[in-house]
Formats: sequence, C-alpha cells, structure tokens
Amino acid sequence: MIKAFVDTDVCIDLLSGREPFNTHAEILFSLADRSKVKLFVSSLSFSNIDYVLRSQYSTRHSRQIISQFKTLVNVLKVDSRTIDLALASDFSDFEDALQYSCALDHGLTVLITRNVKDYKKASISVITPEIFLKQF
Repeated sequence: MIKAFVDTDVCIDLLSGREPFNTHAEILFSLADRSKVKLFVSSLSFSNIDYVLRSQYSTRHSRQIISQFKTLVNVLKVDSRTIDLALASDFSDFEDALQYSCALDHGLTVLITRNVKDYKKASISVITPEIFLKQF
C-alpha cells in the first residue's frame, strides 16, 4: 500500500472546499477512506486547520469537521527530534521545515503538497495531489 505524507495546504483544500484545489484533495482523501492509500499528517496540521476553518465555520462545526477528517489520516507527532531536524534544515519557512522533518523522521518518502517550490531542498519525492493521482 502506498504511504504518503500530506501537507496542511491539501488538508485545508479538502476541508474548506477551497476551489479549484478541493477536487484533487477530495479524490485523494477518498482513496484513503477506501483504504487504497495510507495518508499521514503531522499533529501540527490540526491547529493550522482549525485556525482556517474557524474563519469559515463556528468552533463547534470546525471541530466536527476535524473529528471526521481525523478518521481518514494517521497522525504523526511533532516532537523534540522533529523540531531539531527542522531547525537544522535549509528550509527558509519553518512550518514547511517541520512538516518535511516530520515526514522524514517517520520514514515516509512521498510528500503531497500544492507548494512544491517550498520543498526544493527535499531529499524525498514532493509532488502535487494532481501528480500523485496521475501516478497512482
């Protein structure tokens, strides 16, 4: 089974219905729902997702959406080692460094994001949801 780390931007595309990006996100996460792929996100993603969703929905509704979303993904912790890896990286954006370091630290070799350019220094495969779906 294919395992991939999903960056927060793709999660937000799905959960906020951000067009036109939500279409590929919906297909990607439907594959996870049908156990065709195993998707991973960092624990950090949940606070970022909630922050965005609360601008669109009530706190209660945001939490319901996040609770349902959590059933589709495997949550990876961001710990001291992850932070150390991110601090030592060459990434200019620290949040991207944390996401990348989380994926790397947990042995994942595919990172799915819309912001491929932010991961130029990655040593693992970084692809868009669209490319992932074409390769799948």
